[in-house]
Amino acid sequence: MNNEVLAAQPRTGIATFLSNDKVKANIMQVVGQKSTTRFIASVVSAVQNTPALQECSNNSILSAALLGEALNLSPSPQLGQFYMIPYKKKDRNGQIISVDAQFQLGAKGYKQLAMRTGQYKDLDVIYIRKGEYLGRDRATGKHKFEFIEDDAIREELPVIGYLAYFELLNGFRKEIFWTKTKMEKHADQYSQAFSLNDYYLLLEGKIPKKDLWKYSSFWYKSFDEMAEKTMIRQLISKWGIMSIEMSDAYERDMAVINEDGSPRYIDNEAVNQHESDLSQANTVDFEEPSETVSNEVIEETGGDPF
Repeated sequence: MNNEVLAAQPRTGIATFLSNDKVKANIMQVVGQKSTTRFIASVVSAVQNTPALQECSNNSILSAALLGEALNLSPSPQLGQFYMIPYKKKDRNGQIISVDAQFQLGAKGYKQLAMRTGQYKDLDVIYIRKGEYLGRDRATGKHKFEFIEDDAIREELPVIGYLAYFELLNGFRKEIFWTKTKMEKHADQYSQAFSLNDYYLLLEGKIPKKDLWKYSSFWYKSFDEMAEKTMIRQLISKWGIMSIEMSDAYERDMAVINEDGSPRYIDNEAVNQHESDLSQANTVDFEEPSETVSNEVIEETGGDPF
């Protein structure tokens, strides 16, 4: 996308922004003339279904949508393939630095990309219910399960863990199991939009109604679906076969996409470049939040979470 074109754009609605002749021409170069109208309509619809995206920069929305288009994934929240999630970044004084849309793959997006490799016979995540986990096999150390056959009874039981597995066409099979407790600790450590203590209070109904808007993160609203994505991501990245397309999506997951297509991981940006900050800085992977920046989910609405 031409930097001068984008920089010159005033803050307008996404429909007006995308209809600008120069912006539209640049979109056409990326997606092709036949797909331009469909692409613009899908982006506008996604923003309308997630009102908080209207607070984000149009450039970040467009860049995230173009990446999804390049991966042949739909931004429709109902399909759950990828999401444009609004985040606001603050400095230590609580001042908002920027509001951008992050590109985030959904569990269904990961499954789509995996199946396209032509190497997977099966790939899924099973919610493990109370009473189904039987511990580890003493000989192999592998987890053992006995599933409740009656789905009506099973679905009424609480989820106590998550089993992710895949089987390749060549017969290789791999599975991993996390307890819900482990997943809760993972979310508490890596998501700045989530607090485990607050999550427990929310489950117990101890959050005042006037404060419920603060807990709009998908980790609060749909913990199990977030866990499903996390399990697939962990499983495939460590043991699965990843195409170039899938590796590219993995690297850009949970990032703001710059105009040149490169990822920018907000959680790892140091805003205050004081010597004290630099002396305490650690090398972290892009899922781990930095101590120097506060990122806060404004709102997440519509569709299945990832």
